[in-house]
Amino acid sequence: MKTWRSWSTLLLGLAAVVALSLATTVILTVRDKPSSPRSRPDTAPSPPVAMAPAPAPAPSGGPGQAQPEALTGCTAQVTDGAAMTQALSSAAPGARICLAGVLSPARLTVQHSGTADRPITILGGGKAVTSGITVEADHVVIDGVIAQQPKAPGISLKGSNITVKNSASLSPQGGDGDGIRFWGSDIKILHNTVRDTRGTERRHADCMQTFATDESHPASQNVLIDSNRCEKIDNICLIAEGPNSEAGDGSGEGRSTNFVFSNNYCDNGAGQALFIDDVSNVQVINNDVVGKVNKAFAFQNDSTDATVARNRIAPGIRYEVGIDDSSERGYKGPEPGGGP
Repeated sequence: MKTWRSWSTLLLGLAAVVALSLATTVILTVRDKPSSPRSRPDTAPSPPVAMAPAPAPAPSGGPGQAQPEALTGCTAQVTDGAAMTQALSSAAPGARICLAGVLSPARLTVQHSGTADRPITILGGGKAVTSGITVEADHVVIDGVIAQQPKAPGISLKGSNITVKNSASLSPQGGDGDGIRFWGSDIKILHNTVRDTRGTERRHADCMQTFATDESHPASQNVLIDSNRCEKIDNICLIAEGPNSEAGDGSGEGRSTNFVFSNNYCDNGAGQALFIDDVSNVQVINNDVVGKVNKAFAFQNDSTDATVARNRIAPGIRYEVGIDDSSERGYKGPEPGGGP
């Protein structure tokens, strides 16, 4: 017969075995636990979600991508090119025209003006596809419209108080192949994508361009170009020439001034990302220049009072700013590395 001391010893032994087994289980469990999200992303598969195919490529991430306005409060809703043309031809101040689907081969053309408190607004929701955008009017807003393989320039703006935002000019065709051209005052170009500009002649197609050569192409003032994305651009991200440009074809009338070029992404292949000629008071702030260029920003021919700050320049670009003697007055920015 076992004594009380024997039973006690046996029970203590069994308890030790159980404790050891539990400890081993806990250790193995901890070893098998996935690492934290900081060290490894969650790899659990997500349930499949049915997605409708987009009618055209969406803008890439970063600059150029934002949420278009919702297609609400529409005074007209159109789903084909003929209906779009009819709605635009009769648009009055305060009109809010909503586009859906593929409307090409029609080009979105606005020639009726809104007013300061009742602009004409064209909404595409980021999916409506046309064969280009032309605005020749005042107080107009274009939001979320894709110009797919348009006749160049893919987007053309002329007038005052024009805004184009959350839109795209993709693979413009023919001519110089420019993505966006603009003329006038109080123009805003915001959160757009321009991609694959080639033109008829290689390296002559720009992301954006303006010049002042005649009454049809006047000098521009108060222009905001912010948070756009220029991808696969053969020539220059922005070329801006005033009425007395060194090209020799300027009108000599008016003044090009007060441009802000900020928070943009430039992937281009010319000598520089920006070429500013006879345009005063240009601010170049917080942009990314990643193309294979010799210099990032060039100022010439009385392009005075420029400000350059907080830009990120890819390795291999020789210098950030090129400037001539006539443009040095009022310049604020990094030490110029050479000529324009």
